[in-house]
Amino acid sequence: MKRTIIGGILTFTGCSICLSILIVAALYVPNITSWSGSKLWFAIFGAKRYGNEVVQSLFLGFPFFAGLLLFAVGLVILAIQYFEKE
Repeated sequence: MKRTIIGGILTFTGCSICLSILIVAALYVPNITSWSGSKLWFAIFGAKRYGNEVVQSLFLGFPFFAGLLLFAVGLVILAIQYFEKE
């Protein structure tokens, strides 16, 4: 039971981190004037700076991957607990 609660909390935390980053990036996208690739992914991850141009990115790649990792670990814990025989 304790592992199920831990897995649920990790899954919820990872999901909320990723979704909040996606929402913030979607709200920031209209303010971007220069980008490379998809505007949404550029807002989250950014790109290299070319010359003196201002980089208009949130640079939230590391927290996004941390949220994905928490989500995946939580799902693995929940799957193990689901298929574990008592």
